[in-house]
Amino acid sequence: MSVVESIDVDIKVELGSTLMPIHHVLRLGRGAVIELDSNEDDPMKIYGNNKHIAVGEIRIEEGRLSIEVTKKIANLAD
Repeated sequence: MSVVESIDVDIKVELGSTLMPIHHVLRLGRGAVIELDSNEDDPMKIYGNNKHIAVGEIRIEEGRLSIEVTKKIANLAD
């Protein structure tokens, strides 16, 4: 196994966000719907190890959900 293959990267995709008081969060039950500040066509932020690295779109093909990277964030050296 090469050195690059042994590096762990935590990937996170942000579909949207919302602000909600903690007492509402505590009352959420199974199947609860949380309204986000984005639409299904809005680009999603992609994070690598909690750093914004790219933007992407949802793709559904043959019943499988995936994220297509549409734009890389240029300055990753910070």
